[in-house]
Amino acid sequence: MTTIVVLEQARASFAQCSWRDAFQRFATADAAAPLDPDDLEKLALAAYLSGLDAESTRAWTRAHHEAVRRNDRLRAVRNAVLIGGGLLFRGESAPAMGWFARGERVLEGCGDCAERGWLLTWNAYVQMWGGDLENAQAAFAEGVTVGRRFDDTDLLAMSRQGQGMCLVIQGLVRDGMALLDEVMVGVTSGEVSPMYAGIAYCTVIAGCSEVFDLRRAREWTAALSRWCDSQPDLVPFRGNCLVHRCELLQLEGAWTDAVAAARQACEHLSGPVRWDTLGSAYYQLGELQRLRGEFAEAEESYRKANESGREPEPGLALLRLAQGRIDVATSVLQRALNEPQEPSARSRILPAYIETMLASGDVLSARTGADELGQIAESIDVLYLRAVAASAQGAVQLAEGDARSALRTLRVAAAAWRELTAPYETARVRVLIGQACGALGDPETSALELDAARRLFEQLGAKPDLERLEVLTRRPYGEAPGGLTAREAEVLRLLASGKTNRAIARELGLSEKTIARHVSNIFTKIGVSSRAAATAYGYENNLI
Repeated sequence: MTTIVVLEQARASFAQCSWRDAFQRFATADAAAPLDPDDLEKLALAAYLSGLDAESTRAWTRAHHEAVRRNDRLRAVRNAVLIGGGLLFRGESAPAMGWFARGERVLEGCGDCAERGWLLTWNAYVQMWGGDLENAQAAFAEGVTVGRRFDDTDLLAMSRQGQGMCLVIQGLVRDGMALLDEVMVGVTSGEVSPMYAGIAYCTVIAGCSEVFDLRRAREWTAALSRWCDSQPDLVPFRGNCLVHRCELLQLEGAWTDAVAAARQACEHLSGPVRWDTLGSAYYQLGELQRLRGEFAEAEESYRKANESGREPEPGLALLRLAQGRIDVATSVLQRALNEPQEPSARSRILPAYIETMLASGDVLSARTGADELGQIAESIDVLYLRAVAASAQGAVQLAEGDARSALRTLRVAAAAWRELTAPYETARVRVLIGQACGALGDPETSALELDAARRLFEQLGAKPDLERLEVLTRRPYGEAPGGLTAREAEVLRLLASGKTNRAIARELGLSEKTIARHVSNIFTKIGVSSRAAATAYGYENNLI
């Protein structure tokens, strides 16, 4: 077969988005005789989209040097930009900035051109991620102007995407999402080339997840899945797509499919090029394993997430809570909550913090956390956060003894979770609704709610929740095991949170002598001799 025939076949495969076949044929032709710049650039892109990053960089580097040798400076800059853009998307910012600097040097003395807009736009992304939103916005606006002037649809898409992300980061979510939607219209209609289309998909979906816009995240993730499926050889964006799919499948209750997606994402993102989203893939896998009661496997996944650069909280802390290690979970979450400052970041930690504070008997801290979460939900104003905040608020109200208010709040939360098609969260709220109804003297409705929750947990395979529910339903609400009175159970919860007798007396408005008597009675009834053993008993019997 002649080199000319092989090249024709390579170009046909490239046009059909058969990236691996195109790469192999271009590489075969290149081994026979060096490719011309057009075909060399196609070889580089086919290698990149096949996940062959080393081969891709070598080919683009050759194309860059060949363009410099021919004094085709604009082509040389375009290749430098492609190399730098690919590196930056993978999180390798230092070598990316090196290629952008080289592009700027090559461009010295050239007049107005689209390549200048590209360098401006990529540097604006670095400014945006570094927190310099004002200069980034100005640069993105200039990138849009240059893209229009030179009719560069890729540059227009990347610049508008940057504008939209800046607005979202500043809290102008509605305006920012409108711009991102506009970018995605161009992507889904085929106006944007494959490399930049993939970057746009992943960036926009990540932006939707950041502001908890689940409707958009679902729609664009479905579109990304179709786009990836239409290109079986595509590698770079498939792992990111699987991470997003896993998050949504978990929420929708398709846990078996979510685990499969998480495992595939870990495989795609771990080699031969390690992507910066690998930690998120391991974290999602850990979350699913924790919810299914696979605690040893979950711990290993959280460890790998941490090794890959993803903070394992709040998932690892919730694992410790499920293991009964309340003190560890408490200290970890208190530390984690003191670190993030952005409301969206805090809103990811607060639900676990509230749950842990309630488990430890520290209702006051749980109330503080629930109030802050409610304020964040009111500020961001999306259905998902409103559901999270209402669930936490209802749980705290129930712990405070205000079952009537708790029931109203929990009904709102349940309706929101049903609207979001989130069966696990719905089941957890129904457990709380059942407890509230029991506290209000309605055992029949309580039993109905708890049975409905049990069926959902069984369908999902949520073993730890089923075990906790089994303990809960062995006794009516308000009736403690071991013959403890309601007051003794309350004292046990406060004791378990680490409070001294004096602190418990002050909180309950009783004398220290009375609390000492209660503690003595508790120890006698449940057959323990230390506060640590009493704490363990309380947790094992669902009193804490």
